[in-house]
Amino acid sequence: MRVLVINPGSTSTKIAVFDDEKALFVHNIHHEPEDLAKFDGVLAQRQWRKQIVLSELENRGIPAKFDAVVGRGGLTKPIEGGVYAVNDAMLHDMELVQQHHASDLGCLIAHEIAAMNPGTPSFVADPVTVDELNDYARISGTPLLPRVSIWHALNQRATARRYAKEAGRSYEDLNLIVCHLGGGISVAAHDHGRAVDVNNALNGEGPFSPERAGTLPAAALVNLCFSGKYTKQELLAIMAGKGGLSAHLNTNNALEVEHAIEAGDAHAKLVFDAMIYHVAKSIAAQGAVLCGKVDAILLTGGIAHSRYLVEEIKRRVGYLAPIHVYPGEDEMEALALNALAVLRGEREAKEYK
Repeated sequence: MRVLVINPGSTSTKIAVFDDEKALFVHNIHHEPEDLAKFDGVLAQRQWRKQIVLSELENRGIPAKFDAVVGRGGLTKPIEGGVYAVNDAMLHDMELVQQHHASDLGCLIAHEIAAMNPGTPSFVADPVTVDELNDYARISGTPLLPRVSIWHALNQRATARRYAKEAGRSYEDLNLIVCHLGGGISVAAHDHGRAVDVNNALNGEGPFSPERAGTLPAAALVNLCFSGKYTKQELLAIMAGKGGLSAHLNTNNALEVEHAIEAGDAHAKLVFDAMIYHVAKSIAAQGAVLCGKVDAILLTGGIAHSRYLVEEIKRRVGYLAPIHVYPGEDEMEALALNALAVLRGEREAKEYK
């Protein structure tokens, strides 16, 4: 079974081709800010990114003919975890969501490339809107603003299952806190196979990250909204895309920030330490969700490569549970394995409604 995997991110498009479980190649195509700036929003990038994928396949001598194409899931309506066949309802919702993210392109591009060979299915798996919150976790201080689950479900779950396998345990038998450290940061409490609490890692909740502002002072934010200085779209960009390290240090590259710290930049160190501080607070808070019964804390995502960040998080929350580090992400393999499970009849693709 040959599967094409497409994972669009805010500044890159990752693609991979798998023959069964074997990766023929995995490639991360970086997009320069000036190239992305040419487009009026994420959806306008669709054909450009699609052509980049097709060109990469052509350059590697791989025909664009697959048993399935699977993409990263986007900002669908809240759904349960699992594999979903891309259908008209999902494509329709991707066009109409009020705030777009690069992940929205996953199902769109996967569907279009699959359609080049009639009968080829396209899928998404564990999209960012997987919602398994406890009912009381949804309640905020006003019924006008319930809490929403938007997180790195695919990588968090793949990392949790990887740890469980290494530990000789079942994921469904464990209590885990999983922290994805990337352009956005999500921290979730996994209670016996369900993510019962997690911050909205896109729209202003939790620790700030390289690109996102995280939780902001509420009254000050309201005043900023009515100051007349910013449009609605500019304010949304401040929260997701131009917040966090990007706002403070004019870069969303954590490695660049670490280099600045090594060169003696005291302000860069202050901001980076503040981000780590807020991440550690979020991890500790999920310890309360699990009533202190935590089997392990798992750190994953690109920034988990940072030895300094990892050691600081261990210093702050190592008392809660053993900390295990899985730098980068397993999303490409996880997407491929989910698609293969459907092709082999081991799992049924769910219908998005």
